[in-house]
Amino acid sequence: MPATDLAAAELRLTGRITTASNATFLGGIGDVAVVYKPIAGESPLRDFPHGTLAHREVAAYLVSQALGWDIVPYTWLRDGPMGEGMVQLWQDQDRAQHAVDLVRTDHLPETGWKSILEGHDENGQMITLVHEDSPALRRMAVFDLIVNNADRKGDHILAMADRHRHGVDHGLTFHRDHKLRTVLWGWQGDVLTTEERDGIDRVSEGLQGGLGRALTDLLSAEEIASLVARCGRLRSVGQFPTPSGEMPAVPWPLF
Repeated sequence: MPATDLAAAELRLTGRITTASNATFLGGIGDVAVVYKPIAGESPLRDFPHGTLAHREVAAYLVSQALGWDIVPYTWLRDGPMGEGMVQLWQDQDRAQHAVDLVRTDHLPETGWKSILEGHDENGQMITLVHEDSPALRRMAVFDLIVNNADRKGDHILAMADRHRHGVDHGLTFHRDHKLRTVLWGWQGDVLTTEERDGIDRVSEGLQGGLGRALTDLLSAEEIASLVARCGRLRSVGQFPTPSGEMPAVPWPLF
């Protein structure tokens, strides 16, 4: 369906995702399945301005496009049954794959995975949070650094059948202060690859042109300035950071 039809054709609701902290609906535009998050259904937050989460989701999509890595599914603002909100193309993930998982500590996979933290389950068994060691997840970790993602939970990573990885739920992004909370800490201290550095450069260049102009309708001037600074700092340091600051390094719950 053309983008003009996605923006104007009737949006019909077919269900609600009740586990989401903000009002989140499944719907359809013609035969295209979508997720719809109305601004009116956003819960007030202490550290993010009220009524801005949908705009941040769209801003995250625009940055994803500038990176060129197809991390965030097509996302846009439009009117719906509950007023203006964020609409995103639904993705059918492969439920047999798990890009992030909790496994018994004495049964850790030998290769292809990064261990993040350990804890105990309800039975006192030692368990470890792990994520796959893949270029797709590395790119998502770089994206999260750029957008200052405060809520990269395991379930916010969609494992697709073709081994691609989509990231969703980007309402808690672009804060002007350091807010990074993520389960993707497996590469801390690693040097960025040429591909990753090139992606950051594309965002920085875009911020001086079309991307920067598009973001002015979605983010504050201070938030855009912080975005520019994060890109410059990450490019200059040239490696994945380690956790810093007083806030938790991972979101809770983890999934």
